[in-house]
Amino acid sequence: MNVAADHGASHEVRRGRKFDQVLEGARKIFLRDGFERASVDDIAREAGVSKATIYAYFPDKQLLFLEVARCECHRQTDEAEAMVEGDVPVQVALTIAAERIVAFHLSDFGQRMFRIVVGEGEHFPGLGRQFHDFGPGLIHARLVHHLGCYVASGALKIDDLDLAADQFAQLCKATIQDRLMFGLAETITPDLVHRTVHGAVEMFLARYGT
Repeated sequence: MNVAADHGASHEVRRGRKFDQVLEGARKIFLRDGFERASVDDIAREAGVSKATIYAYFPDKQLLFLEVARCECHRQTDEAEAMVEGDVPVQVALTIAAERIVAFHLSDFGQRMFRIVVGEGEHFPGLGRQFHDFGPGLIHARLVHHLGCYVASGALKIDDLDLAADQFAQLCKATIQDRLMFGLAETITPDLVHRTVHGAVEMFLARYGT
C-alpha cells in the first residue's frame, strides 16, 4: 500500500459488504504490530478477506489506520454523549466526560494508538495531524458544543469555549498522562483515577461555574 508523504489526501474510503471485517482485522493487526510493520497479508488473513478486497476499500494503509482510529473514537464519544442526553446537571455531565476521557487514555487501544502515532509520526508526518482530527480533535469539538449548551442555559459562564474545552481535557489527564508516558501505568490506581476526575471537575467549575 502507498504511504506517501501527502498522506493520501486524495483518497476516499470505499465501503462494501466486508467493510466491518476489514476494519476489525486491521484494528487487531495495527495494535499488535504498529503502523509501519503491519502488513496487508496479515490484515487480510485476520479479517478473512482477500488482499484485493482491502485494496478496493482502502488504497492507502494510512487511510485504513485512520479509519480504525476514527471509528473507535466516534464509538466511544457517542457512548459518552448518550449518557448525558436530556437535562443532566452540568457537574454530572462533566464527571461523565472526565471519566470517559480518562478511560480512553487508560485503555489498551488508547495507549497503543498513542505510541504508534508518536513513534512513527517522524516517518509519516501526516499521521499525527489526521489522528488528532479523529481523536483529540473530535473530543474537543464535542466538548465545545456541550459547554456552549450549558453556557446558553446559564449553568456555566465561559467567554472562550475553545480554550475552556482544552483546559478541561488537560485537567482530565493530570498526573495520569505522565505516568503512562514514563511506563508507570501500574501506579494508576482506581483512587488516583477518582481523584483526578473529580479534581478536574471541581477545578473547572470553580473557574467557570455560576
